[in-house]
Amino acid sequence: MLVVKQLEDLFKATLLVLIIVAVVADLPVVVSGVDDVRRTDFPDTFVFGAGSSAYQVEGAAFEDGRTPSIWDTFAHAGIYGGANADVSCDAYHKYKEDVKLMADMGLEGYRFSISWSRLIPNGRGLINPRGLQYYNNLIDELLNHGIQPHATLCHSDIPQALQDEYGGWMSRKIIDDFAAYADVCFKEFGDRVLYWTTLNEVNVFTIGGYDNGLTPPNHCSPPFGIKSCSTGNSSTEPYIVAHNILLAHSAAVRLYRGKYKSTQHGFVGLNLFAYRPLPYTNETADIIAVQRVYDFYVGWFANPLISGDYPDIMKKNVGSRLPKFTREESTQVKGAIDFIALNHYQTVHVKDSSSSLDSKIRDYNDDGAFEIIYTDEDSPPGQIEYPVTQPGLGDILEYLKQAYGNPPIYIHENGQLTRRNATLNDTSRVEYLQAYIGNLLDAMRNGSNVKGYFTWSFLDCFELFDAYGSAFGLYYVDLDDKDLTRYPKFSAYWYSNFLKGKDSKHTALVDIEDKLHSSQ
Repeated sequence: MLVVKQLEDLFKATLLVLIIVAVVADLPVVVSGVDDVRRTDFPDTFVFGAGSSAYQVEGAAFEDGRTPSIWDTFAHAGIYGGANADVSCDAYHKYKEDVKLMADMGLEGYRFSISWSRLIPNGRGLINPRGLQYYNNLIDELLNHGIQPHATLCHSDIPQALQDEYGGWMSRKIIDDFAAYADVCFKEFGDRVLYWTTLNEVNVFTIGGYDNGLTPPNHCSPPFGIKSCSTGNSSTEPYIVAHNILLAHSAAVRLYRGKYKSTQHGFVGLNLFAYRPLPYTNETADIIAVQRVYDFYVGWFANPLISGDYPDIMKKNVGSRLPKFTREESTQVKGAIDFIALNHYQTVHVKDSSSSLDSKIRDYNDDGAFEIIYTDEDSPPGQIEYPVTQPGLGDILEYLKQAYGNPPIYIHENGQLTRRNATLNDTSRVEYLQAYIGNLLDAMRNGSNVKGYFTWSFLDCFELFDAYGSAFGLYYVDLDDKDLTRYPKFSAYWYSNFLKGKDSKHTALVDIEDKLHSSQ
């Protein structure tokens, strides 16, 4: 193992030297289109940043009063082959170091999440003073370095205590508990945090957690989902959970507007995941199926928040399994959003599967009557790195503009997938960022009301689907090093150069050598 570590260190040192040599000698480490988009093309009020989530980076899983979340339980059940985020990047202890890296890079905002089970270990009741202190310290550190904090209340990690007590999101009891948790966060941090997101990727969380079982809390039922599910009902639970999420979100928004908005002047949104869907063929059925993808992925949550009810196609296809809003609930949910937060990574192709509607037992995908097809140009599962030749972010933004009256939008996650290793020369990530930021600029020039962009992720961290097998980070974290040293990748320098408005025609920064030395 020592020899392997020495070789890795030698490889890293050699790569850093090569980058420095390229800069000094003005050798072109070419990435096409570097000069096409600049920070000055965007409004001064627009925020560029990077993101993370509590479970994925904090570590300190059993320290200072934190109790397990459903993600801890999921990981410790062996889903990831023994990997977990008990330590991960140890951001809990290294937050000052990380914030300094952010500041040096020029990040204007940092999107993070609060661990409910660190702040309120039992899910309700007493506040954990150590957890409270940590988030106060993190927020203050960000602000002291001129970085805007954007906080998510729940990133797939409700306290296991609430899951055990009443089934978590399957019970309406969670609505009051979530609102009470949000109340604590607004009260304790809202004097400094202006941008709040209640829950992350609620559509993915709902489908993954309660239809196919691929994510916590690992619910599904035969013939749907993975074999490791021990409980659940794929035909009904996703819709029940989504309904309770909408009611909990709107309860938190109503609380904020009634109790805090007048003094704190902040904003509260909800985060959705979206593919850019294209028809698999030119057949009419496939073209129509694209709209169902939008309705079932985005409209499932956006329609109630904008108009007070689910999309008509969902009500038709799901039938009595889709909960109904009472008149009071519809009024509460409608308009309960200040912005839509969007996570987008790639384009997929969509094939009609209307024949699935003939089945007596259906799950979410059957109800949607579509099949997601990964073509060679879409980066099929198992193929690392998303193609960047035709970025689809602009198409999604145009859809949101047309379908929902052009609401304010924050891009919360967008980034390139690579294998997790010590290769710092991640030109594919730079190409991805260039393509998508350029695509975003085109959409804004076409009228889309986008307020900010956060790339995923700041650090290589514990990833939802394969733990430490893949990476999205601007910084590589050496997990074999007891100090968990952070190493900047090419993408970190490119993004820094972009944010600071420096000439980056060779992707080599004027001050790259100084930064490389300071980061070691």
